[in-house]
Amino acid sequence: METPIGPVMPAVYGQSDRPPRGDYSRGGAVLSDYTCPQDWASYTAADHDTYRRLYERQAAQLAGLACDAFIASLPLLGVKDRIPRFDEINERLYKATRWEIVAVPGLIPELPFFTLLANRKFPVTDWIRKPEEFDYIVEPDVFHDLFGHVPMLFDPTFADYVQRYGQGGIKAHELGAGEKLARLYWYTVEFGLIRQAEGVRAYGAGILSSVGELQHAVRSAEPLRLPLDLLRAMRTRYKIDTYQANYFVIDSFAQLFDLTAPDFTPLYQALGTQADIEPGALLPGEASLSL
Repeated sequence: METPIGPVMPAVYGQSDRPPRGDYSRGGAVLSDYTCPQDWASYTAADHDTYRRLYERQAAQLAGLACDAFIASLPLLGVKDRIPRFDEINERLYKATRWEIVAVPGLIPELPFFTLLANRKFPVTDWIRKPEEFDYIVEPDVFHDLFGHVPMLFDPTFADYVQRYGQGGIKAHELGAGEKLARLYWYTVEFGLIRQAEGVRAYGAGILSSVGELQHAVRSAEPLRLPLDLLRAMRTRYKIDTYQANYFVIDSFAQLFDLTAPDFTPLYQALGTQADIEPGALLPGEASLSL
């Protein structure tokens, strides 16, 4: 059984001008794996209204921008007019892919994060943004995690990829390569694009939960869109408080799953000899994919 932990500093990933927030003490309710009960009773009427308005706004613009798998699974979140109870979602999610969501106070360190994913437990921040943050928030809140991430966990192949990522993450942490592997998560689970018959569509949660980034990622001519290459993605830096300057595109979730099957140790060795790449940089011989 996990034991409570004392107050800790929140984890920080990527490059940002401000640290993330989150209550990591909760009066001793946060366990050693960083999970905690969803304090559903603490949500106010304003909190539920914020979630409802965010859901309505984002759902209205998915057609032609979000991937088919996401659109098909979104109704499985259940209620739209309030913040859902995690246990209600878990009843459907576990039956579909043997995953469950667990509440966390915010961003958590890489090893607990990898371990939860490896055990098919997805950490969901349980607090929601303030009304004045309605249009943009730097750190993930309950709307981002539920609306952006959870529908894709109903897709069996993608769900298996996320577990495989967590398993690989534990090894990467042991090898000191967690930061490099975190970039793969960023450019797939958070900001991934997939090519469908009708064109490029979004499957990454950071895109799908953002009113501005969804149009930027799929329709704007400004960002680079490159075929996913593991080494290239893990060499590429990112920022967490701006629209992405580049995205990586896959052809299918099966491709994504298969790419991560081999041992990553040679990749980590190669990364140790190659310089990082700044966001938006186009290397010799590369070309941005057409929409």
